[in-house]
Amino acid sequence: MSSDLTSHSDHDPDVDPGSTRGAGFRRAILRGLGVVLPPLLTIVVLIWAWNTIESYVLGPIEYRIRQAIVWKIEDTLTEVPPGAISINERRLDGFTYKGQRYVPDSTGRRFFPEYVKTIVDERVDYFGPFSPPPASAKAYWHRYVELDYMPRTLVVPVFLIVFTTALYFLGRLFTFGLGRWFVHAFDRTILSIPVVNKVYGSVKQVTDFAFSERDIEFNRVVAIQYPSQGIWSLGFVTGNSMSEISEAIGEPMLSVLMPTSPMPMTGFTVTVKRSEAIDLNLTIDEAIQFIVSCGVVVPPQQRVERPVSKGKAAPNALQLKPGPGGVPAPNTPSNS
Repeated sequence: MSSDLTSHSDHDPDVDPGSTRGAGFRRAILRGLGVVLPPLLTIVVLIWAWNTIESYVLGPIEYRIRQAIVWKIEDTLTEVPPGAISINERRLDGFTYKGQRYVPDSTGRRFFPEYVKTIVDERVDYFGPFSPPPASAKAYWHRYVELDYMPRTLVVPVFLIVFTTALYFLGRLFTFGLGRWFVHAFDRTILSIPVVNKVYGSVKQVTDFAFSERDIEFNRVVAIQYPSQGIWSLGFVTGNSMSEISEAIGEPMLSVLMPTSPMPMTGFTVTVKRSEAIDLNLTIDEAIQFIVSCGVVVPPQQRVERPVSKGKAAPNALQLKPGPGGVPAPNTPSNS
């Protein structure tokens, strides 16, 4: 009696158990990375975006406002005024003038109110453990204004409100009329500059696709045989096609946008028979994720499970045919 035998790697003496354990270890590591990387990279991107805004927008604005406040309230003296009462005989011990006590900065050439120094020195932890102490009276005044007039708990919320409001009005301004013409003129100017146009054009495509309202409203996601028979591609239905095409073919036609991977903001528009388009249980966002990831990110409702059928060999199993006397012949694939 002859029968096919399946030899699994667990029972194959030629298979190193260590390599199997190593493969399992690598798979576990990769799965762990798949779980950890998406939220981690999201946090990194958000932190990078905030640091960029803080460095190039909030920081300069905050410095200019703080500089204006310092210019308005600064009370720094470059020499001991007549009528000042010295605290001690030494100049560096400071003096009292008009009821206000003044102390020298680290240079010894400028004097500023003692209460400014006291407040800044008491709140040194606010600027971080590695922040160097102020080296001049001007630096003390800047830190004093930051502590007393412009604390971060006040600056950040106010900045976010003002920044959001400014974006709203800019969006309204550059959507219609003269503002829209100005944006188009600016785009044409930048895109005419060599090298810069490559970077600007790519960035603008991504931002327009991510943040702008789409001029084309997609109705649903379909699968059609494109670019040839037997090759299926995802497409977005944009509407019914031209009436003359439908009349010539004799059945309803659809206009379908065929996006390209991994940049779905570009693609081709094709016209197909409605009967040849398969409606898919996908949202527009799920289809875009599938296209951007080049097919790696498959929505849960569309994933294909591959269970091993009972009684059938595993995909990696080696089928052996029995040799003379019923002993399996090595390296002899089974044809059954």
